[in-house]
Amino acid sequence: MLLFTMRNKLTDELAVCGMNTVLAVGEYHPLTINRLFLREDRLQHFTGICKQLAERKRPYKICEDEELERISKSVHHQGVVAMIEEPEVEPLSLEDLDIWANERKTGMLLHSIGNDHNLGAIARTAAFFDVTYIVINEKGIDGEVRLTTSAYRIAEGGFEHLTVRKISSSAAFLKDASKRLVTIGTDTRARRRINDLAGIVKTKVGPQEGKPGIVLVMGNEEIGLPKEIKDHCSCLLRIPGTGIIESLNVSQAAALFLHAIYEI
Repeated sequence: MLLFTMRNKLTDELAVCGMNTVLAVGEYHPLTINRLFLREDRLQHFTGICKQLAERKRPYKICEDEELERISKSVHHQGVVAMIEEPEVEPLSLEDLDIWANERKTGMLLHSIGNDHNLGAIARTAAFFDVTYIVINEKGIDGEVRLTTSAYRIAEGGFEHLTVRKISSSAAFLKDASKRLVTIGTDTRARRRINDLAGIVKTKVGPQEGKPGIVLVMGNEEIGLPKEIKDHCSCLLRIPGTGIIESLNVSQAAALFLHAIYEI
């Protein structure tokens, strides 16, 4: 379940905080910013955003840390908070799937991963390794998938480079996706290892085809992927380790798998 969302229900806004996060929103989606609150020593970094807000007749305000903490509900605001239009996670369409397949994009399916810290860390890693999209099936507190203040902060601007879609059934998504894309499931008990990834992909598409569209499928840390999900994956891979600890944190595992896919 996604955790705390600092959302203004009256105005449908989301509080986004952190230097890199707010700068990324200002660079790639400036029109989503409705209001800006910042410490005076941060003003030099956000003059462009403040100018745009003034041109749109939207307010910005110099604040002290106490007020910024109250607005963002976080001590990790880093001296700046933007109130943005609440991001809407749209349902996945077959057109989305066709585009990703035709353009051979890399994406992720997060099955029952709702912790906002993990979601933010995965989004940061995904953007770093040129992932195009994240598909989520986990429902939020009020029945809808939502991107939270914490997820945005930890992503460090990663969400500005990703398309996020929601689905109601991971198995149904993978049934369609496996016809168009290579679907790679993660499983701590899989026979094959992450080092086998490049060979598996080349076998499926042929040595002259180049990298295909790929979906990395990751499950909940405690229970992993259910059988009906694994059955729809092109292959299952694990990260070998000592066995002293059963598995890595899901965001750490995502980083290793996405790096391996990026290197193909």
